[in-house]
Amino acid sequence: MPLPLKRYLAELAAPKKRLVTSKLVNLSNLTPEELRPFEQTWAILKAERRRQVVCQLVELAEDDFELNFDDVFHRCLHDPDEVVRAKAIEGLWESEDASLIDTLVGLLRKDSAEAVRIEAAKALCKFALLAEHQKLSPRHAANVTAALLNVVDDLSEGVNVRRRAMEAIAPLSLSRVKEIILEAYQSDDPEFKASAIYAMGQNCDPSWLPLLLKELSGESPALRFEATRACGQLEEEEAVPSLIELLQDSDAQVQQAAIEALGQIGGDEARAALRQCLQTPEDSLRQAAEEALEELEFSDEPFTFLPNVKSE
Repeated sequence: MPLPLKRYLAELAAPKKRLVTSKLVNLSNLTPEELRPFEQTWAILKAERRRQVVCQLVELAEDDFELNFDDVFHRCLHDPDEVVRAKAIEGLWESEDASLIDTLVGLLRKDSAEAVRIEAAKALCKFALLAEHQKLSPRHAANVTAALLNVVDDLSEGVNVRRRAMEAIAPLSLSRVKEIILEAYQSDDPEFKASAIYAMGQNCDPSWLPLLLKELSGESPALRFEATRACGQLEEEEAVPSLIELLQDSDAQVQQAAIEALGQIGGDEARAALRQCLQTPEDSLRQAAEEALEELEFSDEPFTFLPNVKSE
């Protein structure tokens, strides 16, 4: 049973009181009237306490979709502590509220902490995807696109921020985006190259398939892993034989990624390979194969739960 908010906030503010994760549900779905006392309490908490709270709120929200801490996370976007700001952005990973865009763009451009700029770039990815599907207003779509392009092109910005910005803008089917991905793929920086391969999957353009198939047999496990995931995103059956070969890869993460990719692509050949994986002694691979086959069954019967409609 949730505590009265006033009582819980007093407990939260007590520096010697141990933080009890289960009690943080008291901060879920705060009303506008409850937000003011929360803000007053938050302002007097030490940075370490604020970090503990926001980190645990993120975990709680991931574990229980009925809990909603978005209003708390919104207020933490402007927290003096960079860890709190970064975790607050992470906590809003599901939010498609367009009013977030201006704040995220501001954090991406101006925040002093690289970790915050990285999280802001990652968070803008879902808005780039919405823009690609014309589910954002032209103003918001232009704002997202310009902000991410500016960061990618800014050579004074840290490599990790530029990488995340490239990944975030990848869903947009713009010629400039494809140029950026190809330039990154051809770079000497292995992390930039890995991000480029990841971005190919996000870009969902079948023209990337020849490069991805080449990477599936490359020497780097990290690049094989990203190429495998990207092939799953493209859902091109041409990749199935190469993915089946990776079921015997020396790297367990690549094997698991191959199973998931086969589940995304489907088809008789992929199904047969996944059924073979059910015989593997490795629990994690067997479970991944079971989940992939279940997903394929569900996708084959998309109208199972729809009501019957009589034909005229």
